[in-house]
Amino acid sequence: MVSASSASVLLLLFKAPYTARPGRNNPSTIVRSTSSFSCPLSRSPAHLTGAIIAANKMGSATAMLLEFVAVAALLATSATAQYWNSGTATFYGGKDGSGTMGGACGYDNLYNQGYGVLNAALSQVLFNDGASCGQCYNIKCDTSKSAWCKPGYSVTITATNLCPPNYAITTNGGGWCNPPRAHFDMSQPAWEQIGIYRAGIIPVLYQRVPCSRQGGVRFTISGFNYFQLVLVTNVAASGSIRSMSVKGANTGWIAMTRNWGALWQCSSALVGQGLSFMVISTGGQTLYMNNVVPGWWTFGMTFATNLQFYQ
Repeated sequence: MVSASSASVLLLLFKAPYTARPGRNNPSTIVRSTSSFSCPLSRSPAHLTGAIIAANKMGSATAMLLEFVAVAALLATSATAQYWNSGTATFYGGKDGSGTMGGACGYDNLYNQGYGVLNAALSQVLFNDGASCGQCYNIKCDTSKSAWCKPGYSVTITATNLCPPNYAITTNGGGWCNPPRAHFDMSQPAWEQIGIYRAGIIPVLYQRVPCSRQGGVRFTISGFNYFQLVLVTNVAASGSIRSMSVKGANTGWIAMTRNWGALWQCSSALVGQGLSFMVISTGGQTLYMNNVVPGWWTFGMTFATNLQFYQ
């Protein structure tokens, strides 16, 4: 168990989350929370090297176990770094990327949520019914297939939206986001880092990479008395959430289900109770965020923790 240090309370105002679902959003307030957490050992090989040195002082069995974990981590890192997938990429949202705000993940204002304009809408195959929301991908133009590439350049984007299929046109005749295509409809600022504007569409190579975020995980609560809808944002490392649970001051742990995008729901009477969250990332890390939401919370408020997943 690792204890997080106390954080001062800071109130900031910004626009409520994605408004495509009426009746579920209110003006939002960010509140910085104080809480504690624990998570499994899931660090880089560099971190594990230090652990091995310390373990040698404790006994050969412990050192041997950590050495095995370190080797496995190194092999996994090496495999990830060398493996690229093939796909295609277009762009949308205007030269400043403002047209990419909102989207099927529910993030709305991507600046406020910490994602910025280096983002993309994923084709249906990659979007995975919203399970990919928040994930990061490193993308480069495939110079072996196109003369419209900017050689030597790559860009890391965050998945923030769905590029819906269009079955009225063929997969290779403009239906770029139709299954089974792996396609990124990127913000124009992101796309122009790797492709020449006149091309419009380019072949790409991509790989999923860890996400780097500033600050801790955030929770925005909307809904009504017996229905809580929680938007989880600013998630580092794997970037996306596999599962989560909530615990009120007067309840045990209650499993939540994905409603849509990055929003999770719970049908319980939690109004007036302080809330804790247990969040499991798609990378397998677990954070217990105890009492991160005080009992005086109201719908539309955002609570920014000082807790984050390891990269």
